[in-house]
Amino acid sequence: MRKDSKIYVAGHRGLAGSALVRALTACGYTNIITRTHAELDLTDQVAVRAFFKTQRPEHVFLAAAKVGGIHANDTYPAEFIRTNLAIETNVIHESWASGVDRLLFLGSSCIYPRLCRQPICEDDLLSGPLEPTNRPYAVAKIAGIEMCWSYNRQYGTRFLAVMPTNLYGFGDNYDPETSHVIPALIRKLHEAKVRGDARAVVWGSGKALREFLSSDDMAAACVHLMSLPEAGYDGVCAPDRAPLVNIGGGEELSIAELAHMVAEVVGFEGSLVFDATQPDGMPRRLLDVSRLRSLGWRPTVSLREGLSQTYQAFLRQTR
Repeated sequence: MRKDSKIYVAGHRGLAGSALVRALTACGYTNIITRTHAELDLTDQVAVRAFFKTQRPEHVFLAAAKVGGIHANDTYPAEFIRTNLAIETNVIHESWASGVDRLLFLGSSCIYPRLCRQPICEDDLLSGPLEPTNRPYAVAKIAGIEMCWSYNRQYGTRFLAVMPTNLYGFGDNYDPETSHVIPALIRKLHEAKVRGDARAVVWGSGKALREFLSSDDMAAACVHLMSLPEAGYDGVCAPDRAPLVNIGGGEELSIAELAHMVAEVVGFEGSLVFDATQPDGMPRRLLDVSRLRSLGWRPTVSLREGLSQTYQAFLRQTR
């Protein structure tokens, strides 16, 4: 990508999309196109087609999606699969139709089987049953990967799919009904501290193992991949395999360890009680990031540092 390339970031107000805009701006890219949902409904095929015909972006970061934690996925499965399938179908197809050079589609690590071998490598895709609580969302994301690969094979496009691990950071969603685990814990433990509670209840047994990455690290990895020289980028998008790259830090911890770390960062001094009647989701999910590292990228933000920064952003957001 040239510094003056016309780059469209879909979903620029979300956790991932806003981080992508920050990363691109920091790297000196000067021609970034964005649209709010009110300005462009990505589930509207006619509107998306008109946008691409008019704007003609050279490169696309597809970060727009309907996202949420276990509760939201389990409560609104139809919305998760319908909305995400519509967004990726419209944007990927119109990117091909308008001649987009490079496209990066953001998926999710929940695309991999529930009881997958660990760490999970890209070739483990479709090797076993999915986690039931977020299967509709995962199926939609798998469809996005297959669509990128199919267009690469049939039309010679160079569309890349990346699978970030669990993300957190600036601009996260703290709604208790739809948030992911880190923002949910930050809000719950902050409010418990403010009330002076002696204890706080955390969903699940606390035994599930997870990997986390700051949204700014994720964005830096995406910009790195999209900025690869021609030969390197073409190698990742070669039509003989899925154009898929895991994005993660390569380290994991239990939800119980995470909850205690968040409690320390927030300053909650009460006890934590784990409610094992609530779902844990996948028992373990650690990504194999050797492909990403072979392409020259490693994370820079530690989890404790990232949690501290995120909590400060939460405090500013709630003032």
